[in-house]
Amino acid sequence: MTGQEKDWHMTTEQLTPISKQLIIWNQHPSGGYTACPLFANYAYSWLRDGSFIANAMDVSGEPESAADFYNWVNSIILRMKTRIELLLERFERGDSIEQHEFLHTRYQLDGRDDHNAEWGHFQLDGYGTWLWGLVEHYRIAGQTAMPETFADSVDLVVRYLCALWKQPNFDCWEERGDQLHPSTLACIYGGLEAIGRFNGRTDLLEICEQIKQFIVEHMVHPERGYVVKSIRPTYSGNEYEIGYGGVDASTLWLCEPFQVFAADHPVMAATISKIEADLKTTDGGIRRYSEDEYYGGGAWILLTAWYGWVSLASGKRLEAEQALQWIVKQADSLGRLPEQTAHAETDSDVYQGWLSRWGTPATPLLWSHAMFLVLNFQLAK
Repeated sequence: MTGQEKDWHMTTEQLTPISKQLIIWNQHPSGGYTACPLFANYAYSWLRDGSFIANAMDVSGEPESAADFYNWVNSIILRMKTRIELLLERFERGDSIEQHEFLHTRYQLDGRDDHNAEWGHFQLDGYGTWLWGLVEHYRIAGQTAMPETFADSVDLVVRYLCALWKQPNFDCWEERGDQLHPSTLACIYGGLEAIGRFNGRTDLLEICEQIKQFIVEHMVHPERGYVVKSIRPTYSGNEYEIGYGGVDASTLWLCEPFQVFAADHPVMAATISKIEADLKTTDGGIRRYSEDEYYGGGAWILLTAWYGWVSLASGKRLEAEQALQWIVKQADSLGRLPEQTAHAETDSDVYQGWLSRWGTPATPLLWSHAMFLVLNFQLAK
């Protein structure tokens, strides 16, 4: 059932406390957030999703929840200190490292590694996002330094990202592990830039400039000027070619919150226009990318929230308000937001195939609720 068919209507004021409560209810005592409590394949905590969820709790007046998550990740990284050091030594020597040997992107709620071989575990975006979120957590609290308990874990993650940022890894959708992705580089940039400014690390700011220049030189469509979905190294390993020449809505992260480019930068403006042209549905939702087959290529709540956030940064308040209204309409009678919703362009045969395989789309998705809270917060500022 789509939002237009409902005979009831959730309001923003009703959905806000529901969203916060759903996140709190589904935070494990360890601090990890269950991605979706009613969807078996999402019964884990992703560092990327979790960091954005924690940030949503910070801006919503629930800093204790955010602190528990950041402490949970801290304990995981410290537990893996020897493993990280060995990985960095091997990488520095030029040893061959299989993708499954790198740090994972999601963990069991008690902090153990997830060893499900079907998932693309090697992702760097979650570690960059964790650094960014950690700095935001203390910045929002008005603190100018983070506790010493984070010194070792921050150092380990910073070194890990500085060494590996050009290494092909899976994108935020667990796809295309042989390629490089602008949304991943945006997360790494955001994390290193946040630590660089918070801790006075000019060396990290210099690496951020290298990342930005890399995006401009290799990830911008040569004719149309927007940021492409992905690139891959050529056989020589010294050059790059386009992996997927279309646009992915996760490139909105280049603008907000990581601010690699301002909304009016020519590259970002062209990217936003391309997303609007190719990925915005007739009813106002935002899809991941044009050839998306997951549940038939539905419109994602969290990406629609990001579009609203970036629209607000572009001075388009009406578009941001419309995005928020669209999100609220997707809530069910209990106020639960799904991961994605079907729309007029959804491939019905592919959608039915996913229904048969995994059931209905993940609901409630904590990341969806988090980005609703963030967009609502941004509009209220």
